[in-house]
Amino acid sequence: MPPEARVKLPPLRDVIATHGLQASKALGQNFLLDEQLLDRIAAIPGAIDGQPAFEVGPGPGGLTRAILRAGARLVAVERDRRCLPALAELDAAFPGQLRILSGDAMEIDARAEAGDGAHIIANLPYNVGTALLIGWLSADWSPLPWWSTLTLMFQMEVAERIVAQPGTDHYGRLAILSQWRSDARIAMKVHRSAFTPPPKVMSAVVHLTPKAAPDGVQLKHLERLTAAAFGQRRKMLRQSLKGLPGALDALADVGIDPQRRAETVSVDEFVAVARVLGR
Repeated sequence: MPPEARVKLPPLRDVIATHGLQASKALGQNFLLDEQLLDRIAAIPGAIDGQPAFEVGPGPGGLTRAILRAGARLVAVERDRRCLPALAELDAAFPGQLRILSGDAMEIDARAEAGDGAHIIANLPYNVGTALLIGWLSADWSPLPWWSTLTLMFQMEVAERIVAQPGTDHYGRLAILSQWRSDARIAMKVHRSAFTPPPKVMSAVVHLTPKAAPDGVQLKHLERLTAAAFGQRRKMLRQSLKGLPGALDALADVGIDPQRRAETVSVDEFVAVARVLGR
């Protein structure tokens, strides 16, 4: 949207002051107020003009207004009822583009509310971010999920776990669940000073684009395999997988040395073992 076409809105600091919106520690809130930064986050999925989008925890509406400026048709879920009047002002400023849901994102059917093809864009509350991501990654894929892309703000440590490669300290179950059927990358790092109040840690925006799941692999087998393998990550696979029926035979079938440790096994190798377990 060209600058001259931008809707005139009050500064976010004024919105927070007007509505008395102090960030709630209990809700994992940290507000982003830099509008240029917020516009950059909203641009990560690419062109979203006229497309459905879904946001969790909009708070005073900083990222919300950036998504709306990008032209998306947005459904935003906010648990904190204090924020609803501020969000209602955005509804009035962008008529027909925004629908606000008051409730807990963990209990809302995002697909039913946002519709197939939605871009999920959110500065996720720290206390539920990973759980929400796993829910979206675990949803039905036939062969792709209902969402088009995920553009999500996490604590840096969680972001590094999502994109981690084998042989690194952050590599584990979350990396495999994220990468076995999607491309995941850190799109932007965000300094703690960009938030109000500043969190104790750095943050990053992760962008995930889905790809069709490998043939012959079911999520349940991959989850059981990685749970066993990383449950004792410092042990050799022959030890950590001995309690999972068929796992050691599957390693042999695929040609993976059982003396290796889970952190050295690639996503593709885990997928190959899970495929054998599912036969």
